[in-house]
Amino acid sequence: MSNPQDHEPKGRHQSKKAAASGWIGSALEYYDFFIYATAASLIFPQIFFPAGNPRIAIIASLATYGVGYVARPIGAFVLGHWGDTRGRKHVLLVCMFLMGFSTIAVGLLPTYQQVGLLAPALLVVLRLIQGFAVAGEISGASSMILEHAPFGRRGFFASFSLQGVQAGQILAAAVFLPLAHFMPDDAFLSYGWRIPFLLSFIVIVAGYIIRREVDETPAFAAEGAQGERPKSPIVEAFTNSWADMLRVVCAALMNVIPVVATIFGAAYAVQPAYGIGFQKDIYLWIPVLGNILAVLVIPFVGNLSDRVGRKPPLIIGALGSGLLSFGYLYAISIANVPLAIAMSLLMWGIVYQGYNAVFPSFYPELFPTRSRVSAMAISQNVGTTITALLPALFVAVAPPGAANIPMTIGAITFAITAISAIAVFSARETYRIHLDDLGKRDATPVPVQDYQRMRAQTLAEAKLA
Repeated sequence: MSNPQDHEPKGRHQSKKAAASGWIGSALEYYDFFIYATAASLIFPQIFFPAGNPRIAIIASLATYGVGYVARPIGAFVLGHWGDTRGRKHVLLVCMFLMGFSTIAVGLLPTYQQVGLLAPALLVVLRLIQGFAVAGEISGASSMILEHAPFGRRGFFASFSLQGVQAGQILAAAVFLPLAHFMPDDAFLSYGWRIPFLLSFIVIVAGYIIRREVDETPAFAAEGAQGERPKSPIVEAFTNSWADMLRVVCAALMNVIPVVATIFGAAYAVQPAYGIGFQKDIYLWIPVLGNILAVLVIPFVGNLSDRVGRKPPLIIGALGSGLLSFGYLYAISIANVPLAIAMSLLMWGIVYQGYNAVFPSFYPELFPTRSRVSAMAISQNVGTTITALLPALFVAVAPPGAANIPMTIGAITFAITAISAIAVFSARETYRIHLDDLGKRDATPVPVQDYQRMRAQTLAEAKLA
């Protein structure tokens, strides 16, 4: 029997380079995605929709946020196919350009007062392009990092793609913070909100420079050399991996936590119709501080998943953050800023990262190299699309003036996170299966003692490098 390490990618330098490119690329691309999310909650109801009915304006604005997710399954089919047939590097560059240019265009749009219904119509079109583009980012970046990572350290290295996502969210809020704080409200609503979108030109340039230097993964290159690259990875994914794809769809419903924390939570706290009265610049600090903590926590949880397995942190993170959503929403309802910040740090910054740090390794480990990007992209984006439609639903079931909003939204949130936990529980453990056998239902995990020995050897070599 061959040593599983013989099947793993070589070169610590390539592992670190892939992780760094995944981190930076995800940070840059999700900066674009999250500045839209922030603006949809804080700005767009006032400038892109009729001002006569605040409730309708809030629902419509949050619905445009959800529209971006509607395009994600379509993008997942196209970009997943490219990632499995043309390469992980290729698809990541395509995602970067589509996202960057569509975000710049949002910053140039006329308002509802200037062109009427054409303004929200153009906003929806650009949001569709954004959703299409981001569909291939996490699956492509996670697959690239995973296939470069040394055996016994895949969880740690793959977690950096999500650490980059959190860093992008910090950057998005950090750009809005000084603008919201120092600019007069009229100036901010007139042109100040456009500045973060136009800065995406830097995203395009920086992202291209970084990602063009990344080598294609050894696993993908080996398939091409052996003539084993599939013509239709999507067909293979649905034929051979449909059960695991269904599990990922259900597990990806965990996206309800960032929806509650950064989308509905923002509208609930800031929009005048709800009457809570948080200042925009004060509320923006809540996700910023939560994400700063998340950036610190993610690599530790990723490393933990290499020691105890992927499933325990995923399940604990799902159920724990679902329960904490009650407390977070209650803190907003009583306009208690310190308590809201504390609950955000606990729910979003710590407990949710049990899921967030581990899924970039767990999801692609469920699928074989031949169809990995397609299977993960399609199933993950279907799950997140479902949850991204929740902000508008939340406002509909708990509109301004409704009673018991924290209990209503918290109960829905916990029920969804419970579905995610059950899906993960039903899946097989993957952390001790070597790269060549990932995705095979009958794959034999490396014995625990051998795995611990090989992981210790990998860590020792990394310290000597």
